[in-house]
Amino acid sequence: MTATATPTTARSLQQIAPNVTSKVKDGDLVTAQKGLIGVGVVLALLGYFLGKHGELSYLVGYMGVLGIALCALFFTMIQHITRAGWSVSVRRLAENMTGTLPFMLLLFIPIIIGFGEIFGHWSHKWNLEKGAEGYDAIIAGKSSYLNPTFFFVRVAIYFAIWIGLATFFRKQSIKQDESGDPAISMKMSRVAAPGLLLFALSITFAAFDWIMSIDPHWFSTIFGITYFAGGFMSFLAFTILLSKWLNAKGYYKEAINTEHYHDLGKLMFSFMIFWTYTNFSQYMLIWYANLPEETQWFSHRAIHGWGTIGTVLIIGHFLFPFIFLLSRNVKRHKLGLPIGAVAMLLVHCLDMQFLILPSGLHGHVEAHGGDGGAVAAIADGHDGAGGFSEYLGQISWADYGCFIGLLMVFAGLTIMNVRRTNLIPLRDPRLSESINFENF
Repeated sequence: MTATATPTTARSLQQIAPNVTSKVKDGDLVTAQKGLIGVGVVLALLGYFLGKHGELSYLVGYMGVLGIALCALFFTMIQHITRAGWSVSVRRLAENMTGTLPFMLLLFIPIIIGFGEIFGHWSHKWNLEKGAEGYDAIIAGKSSYLNPTFFFVRVAIYFAIWIGLATFFRKQSIKQDESGDPAISMKMSRVAAPGLLLFALSITFAAFDWIMSIDPHWFSTIFGITYFAGGFMSFLAFTILLSKWLNAKGYYKEAINTEHYHDLGKLMFSFMIFWTYTNFSQYMLIWYANLPEETQWFSHRAIHGWGTIGTVLIIGHFLFPFIFLLSRNVKRHKLGLPIGAVAMLLVHCLDMQFLILPSGLHGHVEAHGGDGGAVAAIADGHDGAGGFSEYLGQISWADYGCFIGLLMVFAGLTIMNVRRTNLIPLRDPRLSESINFENF
C-alpha cells in the first residue's frame, strides 16, 4: 500500500489480526524491567570498580550496547526511506530501543570520569610539548583533533544528533497512532534521507574517537564501517531475542511471526557476511602495504592470547553462523534462530574486547624494519603468541560484568519504553502489509 492509503483503524486491526494485543497490560513486565535495570547497574558498577581493567572494560560494554541502540535508529530510518511494509510491526521495537539514547548519554559519565585512564596516550600534555621526555611527534601532529576540549564538543554533537533523530521518529510514529494521518509517514520518509547522512558521519567519527583513538598512532578509514556492521548484526540478534521473549509473554502473537523472523534472520546473516568482508578488507589492505604505522595495531592482537581470540572470532563470527544460518529452516525454527542470536551477542562482546583491550592494555607497539617488511616488537618484553589461558589471565569475571550489566540495563530500559507505547504502529498505512507479509 502507498502512503496515501486509508489509515488502518483499531477496528480493522482486529479484523486483520484478532489476537494482536495493542498494549502491554497494566503492571505487566514491571518486575522484569526493574530486575534487569537493577541487576544490570550492579554488574556494570562491579565491573567498573572491581574488574582488572575497569575503565576499559566499561568502554567495551558501553560501545557494544551503544552500537545496538544506534543501529536501531538506523533500522528505523532505513525502513522509512525505503517505505518498507514487512517491517512495520517490528519497527516499533526498534523505535523503543532508540528511546534509550538519552540514558546512554547518562551512562557515558563513567567514561568521562575515566577519560585520562582510557585516552591517556594523547590527552596528557607531556606527549605534546616538544623537547619533553614523553614527546610524541605523531600525537602532537594530531593534537588539533585529539584534544580533550574538542573531544567533548564532539561528544555533545554526536548525542545531539542521535537523541534528536530518535526523538523525532519515535514521537512522530506515536503521534500517528493517535491521528492516523498518512502524511506523517511521508514526513518521516523525507527526514530519514538527511538523517541517514548525519547518522553515518556521527557513528563513524564516534568509533574513531572512542575506540580507534585509544591507539592514536594507528588509523583506518574503514574502522567506522566495521563497528557499524557488528553493531547492526547485534541489534538484529537483540531484536530477535526480545521479540521472542515478548511473544512468550503473550504479545505480538500475529504481529511478529515466522515470516518476520525469517527476514530478521536473513538480515543477520547478511550483516555477518558484511562484518567479515569489512574486517578482511581492513586486514588485507594493511597486510599488503606492510607499513609499520599500520601493522602495529595487528601486532597487539597477535600476542598475549589475543591471537587466539582472533581465531575464535573467525570461527564464531563467521564460520559457525555462516553454516548455521545458511539454512532456511533454521531461520524459521522457533529455537534455531534464538540460538544463533545468542551466539552473535556473545561474539559481539569478544569483538569489542578485541578492538579495545589490546590497545589499552599493552600500549603502542613500535615497529621495526626487517626481512619481509615491518616486524612488530613484542610489548612488555613478551615474545610468544600466547594462548587462551593467557587471555583469561588478563580478564576477571568482573570485566565481563560491564558488558552483561549494560546489556541488561539496555533491555530493561527498552522494556520500559515498550510498556509506555502501543506495541505496534496501530495506524501506519502499511500495517496490513506487515501483518499479512509472507516469504516466498
